[in-house]
Amino acid sequence: MELSDANLQTLTEYLKKTLDPDPAIRRPAEKFLESVEGNQNYPLLLLTLLEKSQDNVIKVCASVTFKNYIKRNWRIVEDEPNKICEADRVAIKANIVHLMLSSPEQIQKQLSDAISIIGREDFPQKWPDLLTEMVNRFQSGDFHVINGVLRTAHSLFKRYRHEFKSNELWTEIKLVLDAFALPLTNLFKATIELCSTHANDASALRILFSSLILISKLFYSLNFQDLPEFFEDNMETWMNNFHTLLTLDNKLLQTDDEEEAGLLELLKSQICDNAALYAQKYDEEFQRYLPRFVTAIWNLLVTTGQEVKYDLLVSNAIQFLASVCERPHYKNLFEDQNTLTSICEKVIVPNMEFRAADEEAFEDNSEEYIRRDLEGSDIDTRRRAACDLVRGLCKFFEGPVTGIFSGYVNSMLQEYAKNPSVNWKHKDAAIYLVTSLASKAQTQKHGITQANELVNLTEFFVNHILPDLKSANVNEFPVLKADGIKYIMIFRNQVPKEHLLVSIPLLINHLQAESIVVHTYAAHALERLFTMRGPNNATLTQANLTLITTCLKQYVYP
Repeated sequence: MELSDANLQTLTEYLKKTLDPDPAIRRPAEKFLESVEGNQNYPLLLLTLLEKSQDNVIKVCASVTFKNYIKRNWRIVEDEPNKICEADRVAIKANIVHLMLSSPEQIQKQLSDAISIIGREDFPQKWPDLLTEMVNRFQSGDFHVINGVLRTAHSLFKRYRHEFKSNELWTEIKLVLDAFALPLTNLFKATIELCSTHANDASALRILFSSLILISKLFYSLNFQDLPEFFEDNMETWMNNFHTLLTLDNKLLQTDDEEEAGLLELLKSQICDNAALYAQKYDEEFQRYLPRFVTAIWNLLVTTGQEVKYDLLVSNAIQFLASVCERPHYKNLFEDQNTLTSICEKVIVPNMEFRAADEEAFEDNSEEYIRRDLEGSDIDTRRRAACDLVRGLCKFFEGPVTGIFSGYVNSMLQEYAKNPSVNWKHKDAAIYLVTSLASKAQTQKHGITQANELVNLTEFFVNHILPDLKSANVNEFPVLKADGIKYIMIFRNQVPKEHLLVSIPLLINHLQAESIVVHTYAAHALERLFTMRGPNNATLTQANLTLITTCLKQYVYP
């Protein structure tokens, strides 16, 4: 395909047709594009459209088409033909960075993704000048351009968080650090100064804080594998500014949205992550900065509301405290009884409460609720973070923490008993607190494998779990029903066998519950109980199988 006006016009017409809602028009256009994408100059025609077209819809469509083309074809597979000719590869790499940085944000994001896909395959060996080209753009002073560079760098470098250690990886990270660490640090300082200069300009602050979020993410990626010498030498600059940003409050950056996190919350969340990384991996070097961060993050937690938009911030802040409290170096920061009581009262208990947003998810988005709660994908939730903090504190202070929480659990259960229909959320929090306190080690296959011996799990089961499950109305208090079933699931190796046998017909009964969460949990719990092995819970006997058959006939197949 030649780089001609006629081909550009043809490509424009077919791209328009791919947006048509009529399949009879859309599908032939998609087939045509698939048939020509192997031709030389096809990707360059897409990039030319991006640069020259006056139609923004076509430009966006071309950018998405180009990104998907790169995703499908850029990787060279051994013993298979090269899907993109070498001349096109060279031309793409020569032009894409400039084009990406000069495009509107919507297109910039698509091209940034394309650069990261190419970078995963070609950087640094086949694209050695990429970093230089990107770093030089920091001098532009144009934060639309700078944010494009930062976004692309984040896409390229975030894989360092997950890659296995290797000489090849170390070589690449060293190359990146040599070219990128100093300019990034200088940009960080300059951006913070500009935030002070434009403290009363909401529009400028939004752009600058977008930059600071990306810079903070890059800091995390570049420091993840090991502590680079450059960042160790410049720790004062980074940590002092991180601390300042963590304690910053500017009303111009506050949002009215109660669900979506604003720029200030996103930045502080990432700083909490960065501080946790240093506390976990580089505690000796970070030790002198840590008390300031503990104080700042503690103040953040006790002054942040219960709105959903703060969930990520609160979760990351609690995870920071959890990572600190389980390190022997920092044990002295938490050993005072008043400190432990304050953490329990002001951080853990409030963030274990079942909020209106949780209730809404339970009722209206049950699949997501189950995914987060039962399948363990609730890593960024307040409850999971609070649970991790309980476990971290129990590592060195199991007795005092158990004593403190026992009082809270009793108080919550007493409130519930006064008026169950109104105060059921108190019992929900009590069950979650007991679960967090008792769980020391857990696997997906076996549930809890090591429990806190100071918590009487059987007594709690008999007094507070069984009564809910024995209720004749399987649709009453569905959240508490789900809590009780989950309790059986995760403590199935701690609760005596005779109590588990009593639970089986109750669980079968709950297969009829109207709540999707309840009957899903019941089915899951039964599956777990039926496949148990071990000295205390051997394979279910024939008598137990008879009981199961009887129950199934009675409750499910009457």
